[in-house]
Amino acid sequence: MSRQPRTQPRTQPRTQSRTQPRTQNVTTDTGEARITWFPAATAPRLVLAASHGAGGGIEARDLKALAAALPAHGVTVALVEQPWRVAGKKVAPAPKTLDTGWRGVWPALAAAGPPVVSGGRSAGARVACRTATELGARAVLALSFPLHPPGKPEKSRADELLGTGVPTLVVQGGNDPFGRPEEFPAGPYELREVPYGDHGFAVPKKSGLSEDQAMAVLTGAVTEWLTALG
Repeated sequence: MSRQPRTQPRTQPRTQSRTQPRTQNVTTDTGEARITWFPAATAPRLVLAASHGAGGGIEARDLKALAAALPAHGVTVALVEQPWRVAGKKVAPAPKTLDTGWRGVWPALAAAGPPVVSGGRSAGARVACRTATELGARAVLALSFPLHPPGKPEKSRADELLGTGVPTLVVQGGNDPFGRPEEFPAGPYELREVPYGDHGFAVPKKSGLSEDQAMAVLTGAVTEWLTALG
């Protein structure tokens, strides 16, 4: 694992994309999924496909921040809503069902043309890790990877992270109860920390760090990593 020192927060977020998003419905074996596309401002060199966690949707602050920032850097962002979420259900299905839904969406993601970086937050990060090699992902972006259930470090999911088989970046909140940065094992991946962030990258007021600054740390780390991928 290549662990970087805490990134200094920026006073302003990265440049925002002005390109209007578009949606695309995709039929999968587990139901209809939906992709919201945020096209790159110039000819795209990568597509970042990212899905949500088990307790929320693509309105999560980190996914919104990446969709706003990355298109200005030549990366098309595709935010994927799993079929259970599109159907209005409140409880996510079993991991195997999530994997099946992600596999069903992949051809539409690959059809965009550029290499696809498979990503997601929390449960979505686990899906990206488990399926990266078989789907031919260029790399994996794992946001708030749930290394273990809160208070149960013995129930580690590290094998999913260590087995991606492709370049992998983990971005983790410093106070994430699902796994703080120092709990992560050594391995063939990079890890960046959002200081004071919880599982949703919220930061306490007493930290002196605003939400915009926390998101700037996250988008800066991801942009740097994606740039290095080529």
